[in-house]
Amino acid sequence: MNWQGVKAIYVYEMKRFFRTIMESLLSPVISTTLYFVVFGAAIGSRIDQVEGVTYGAFIVPGLIMLSVMTQAISNASFGIYFPKFIGTIFELFSAPINFFEIVMGYVGAAATKALLIGVVILLTAGLFVDIEVQHPLAMVAFLILTCLSFSLFGFIIGIWSENFQQLQLIPLLVITPLVFLGGAFYSISMLPPAWQTVTLFNPIVYLISGFRWAFFGYADVPVVASLLAIGLFLALCLGIVWLIFKTGYRIKS
Repeated sequence: MNWQGVKAIYVYEMKRFFRTIMESLLSPVISTTLYFVVFGAAIGSRIDQVEGVTYGAFIVPGLIMLSVMTQAISNASFGIYFPKFIGTIFELFSAPINFFEIVMGYVGAAATKALLIGVVILLTAGLFVDIEVQHPLAMVAFLILTCLSFSLFGFIIGIWSENFQQLQLIPLLVITPLVFLGGAFYSISMLPPAWQTVTLFNPIVYLISGFRWAFFGYADVPVVASLLAIGLFLALCLGIVWLIFKTGYRIKS
């Protein structure tokens, strides 16, 4: 294992993040504040509690998941796409480092960035509502697994993308709507029975439900199903990344 090569990629990506640290951290803080103003104040004044939890606190796990998923995808996709765009990726392939170590460096950095932003949002939310985490180890596990799996997903998007517009295509048109429709700001038990059944086909539901359970002990779907969902998604992304490097899809031309 070429740990020096992994470290070089990781440190380079983290330095890029810290060069814009204020913008990187200020944006989620402002977004979180706005969500609390709009959803917490406007809607929360009409919805007192959801499953015994104040509405302001109830939306915290959904807010964190929304930002973590989008940030993990964005950082990982741009991290690998930019070297491909300017041609330096071929220098990387000529270095004594294999594809697994390349993925570790880029995905590890993207997951770290997303994790930091998730923590910042959690601390920001604590300024507005009282938050009690019933299962802290489960919360950390779900957060780390989400950061890793969606960073891998972002890495795949970065390889697949042929221009900067495609980098934003899936996060904006697929992930964000699925999060909003996946119970980020409401419990799916509040939906009519037919829509509850339809919602269960949304994979994001299982991630948000498991993460919310870690906070409040309440889940829309069984926690085991949430763990299986995130585990399967992680395994699927790993398999696709392995296939990309095995075939050289959009990286050898």
